[in-house]
Amino acid sequence: MRRTRTRILALSLALIVSSCAKNAARERSADLAASRAVTFSSADGVRLSGRLFGRGHVGVVLSHMLPADQTSWWDFARELADRGYLALTYDFRGYCPGDAGCSQGDKVIAAIWQDVLGAIDEIRSEGATRVVLIGASMGGTASLVAASQPDLDVEAVVTLSAPMSIEGLVADADTLAGVTAAKLFLAGSGDAQAAESAQDLYAVAPQPKTVQILPSDDHGTDLLTGNQSGVVQTAIFQYLERYAAP
Repeated sequence: MRRTRTRILALSLALIVSSCAKNAARERSADLAASRAVTFSSADGVRLSGRLFGRGHVGVVLSHMLPADQTSWWDFARELADRGYLALTYDFRGYCPGDAGCSQGDKVIAAIWQDVLGAIDEIRSEGATRVVLIGASMGGTASLVAASQPDLDVEAVVTLSAPMSIEGLVADADTLAGVTAAKLFLAGSGDAQAAESAQDLYAVAPQPKTVQILPSDDHGTDLLTGNQSGVVQTAIFQYLERYAAP
């Protein structure tokens, strides 16, 4: 009898888990119904996978952190789309989340700024006449390096917990000198290394620039959902409205 009850309980739990998984899959599918998959090439020819959300002439390129992937940006991308922006999420080279396609190449962090350049070209090809870069952690560093390239015209760069350097990807004073776009550096005070990096980036960056250190332990895109999520999202949207309103 006890074995029978155990089997019944196990079967019931399995059915519950299966039902929850199916519901989650249906919800994810519905959430992505208003977006579409795209593929494009990085500046050095690596094929990347992404998704476009919304429409508009102001494009926002969202670059993910380590070890996350583009799915970490999807909720925020939908919010941007609701506000009239065209948002592009994508996976850096070597990343292959199961429900978002696969980007080719190897995970070479020192080269991912070229993925950002490819994403900029892609969102411009979709009708964006003005572009903003938003990156989390290594995605923020890559966005700054990309924005420093000669003759690259972007309206603003927003970073969430971006380090000055990570595995050969470096955004130092010489790099920042080439970033003429408006810059917003965000980090949580409890994420000590990220907070220090945000202040260091702010110190060497040319105007226009803003730094905001929040009472939070969250890192990167986790700042968008943590205890300071409202403050973080408001800061980003206000910066977008100031420098690149749709």
